[in-house]
Amino acid sequence: MPLCFNTAADYLEAAREMAVSGRSALARLLAEEAADRTSDRREAARILREFPGPSLRQED
Repeated sequence: MPLCFNTAADYLEAAREMAVSGRSALARLLAEEAADRTSDRREAARILREFPGPSLRQED
């Protein structure tokens, strides 16, 4: 079954799963996407604090 990410909560859940499995870089990327999809700035900041580190995104 393919993964389907529609909401910030979907991305955050996946980020937590990746963190538990030792995939911290992927966890950070998923957390950044969750934060971007969160309209509340405080919640977005809390999400990023849960997954510390510099942004791993590469812009085109």
